[in-house]
Amino acid sequence: MFPKLQTERLVLREIKLQDATQIYQVFSNDEVTKYYGLKTFNKLEQAEKVIEAFATSFQEKRGIRWGIELKGKAGLIGTIGFNLWSPAHRRAEVGYEVHPDFWRFGYTSEALTKIVEYGFQEMKLTRIGAVVFLENEASNQLLLKQGFEKEGQLKNYMYQNNKAHDVTMFSKILKNNYNEVI
Repeated sequence: MFPKLQTERLVLREIKLQDATQIYQVFSNDEVTKYYGLKTFNKLEQAEKVIEAFATSFQEKRGIRWGIELKGKAGLIGTIGFNLWSPAHRRAEVGYEVHPDFWRFGYTSEALTKIVEYGFQEMKLTRIGAVVFLENEASNQLLLKQGFEKEGQLKNYMYQNNKAHDVTMFSKILKNNYNEVI
């Protein structure tokens, strides 16, 4: 059963095929995909495929991706979740994207706080990582404000528009330190 989470202003819920139009609006925006390592969508079918990939990843316990919805307003403004989930090693990497119309309102921070809590408490993770393009200042700052630590830089780690980019590896560790950090 897919977990539904709530914050003060948000509902984090399962992404369904009916959400394809909103997912397309997010991933078809060059500003969103600029630091994503994924080509900007140009067909609705691409959104449908990514929704199916999110569902498969959850079923196979490789990841979990929530749709971000404002309370009282139907429709997704973005997604957030865990990639590269390894239950055996109690780790996962966080990823998120929000439509630019909803940037700088604290929604991503609010959602991230909730899923980090869920990851440590319910998924029993001991490490939550993140990989961020060096140029993605907003995401780098968000993770630092959330108590993630820079672990290092990975050279030519991700491609965007056929160009290799360096990334920063972040982590929020460990369950036994979790209460000290939050």
